[in-house]
Parts: sequence; C-alpha cells; structure tokens
Amino acid sequence: MEDKIKYEMEFPIHSSPSLLYQYIATPSGLSEWFADNVNSRGELFTFIWDDSEEKAKVLRKKSGELIKFRWLESEDDSFFEMKIVVDEITKDVSLMVTDFTEEDEMDEAKMLWENQISDLKHVLGSV
Repeated sequence: MEDKIKYEMEFPIHSSPSLLYQYIATPSGLSEWFADNVNSRGELFTFIWDDSEEKAKVLRKKSGELIKFRWLESEDDSFFEMKIVVDEITKDVSLMVTDFTEEDEMDEAKMLWENQISDLKHVLGSV
C-alpha cells in the first residue's frame, strides 16, 4: 500500500472562533455541514452519510482552537485536523484543514473539502 500524502488547505471564514469551533468539534455542529448525521460517545465519533457510516477517534482537542480525528478503518497514521487560525493583526479568522490522501486522488480530495467548507460557510451565514 502506498503512503498517503499529507496536504493542508486554508479557508478564510467570517465567523468568531468560538462559534466556528462549535461547528467543527461537536456532533450537532458537524452534522450541519460535514455529514448527514454525527453521533459521539466520548472520544468516538460516528459520521453518517446516506447509506455509509465511518467512525473516527478524537486524537487531540483544544477548546476554541482545533480538533484532530483519525478514521478507525485507516491502517496508517493518517488523520484529519481542523484548526482555527486568527491573524494577530487583522483578526481575520481562517480554518486550516490538514488531511491525507493517495497521490492520484489529491484533486478530488481537495475539491471535496472545498465543497464541505462552502456548506459550512453557508451554515455560518458567512458567504
């Protein structure tokens, strides 16, 4: 199995960090834009789309700042992380996404995130 490649994307978001955090780190927030439904039991989150379901474990969480997940079915050290970055001078807020994918699926993976974040901006009313 070939190694996945790590990539990062940054999305400017017009929102307060505390509000944005609710949407990236809580099941109710994530189910508004990331998946059709999200449940959690402790550190274990279940993401549900149409007829598929994937479980992820929270590896790291910093209130108001970041959440990092690892898909349970992945056989490597890959993870996905969403981190809120605030520019010290302008106070502009952006969401930094770190994820892993196969080399030949990079464009597709990035497009998926762009679509997801576009949904998130809609929910936040920051379009």
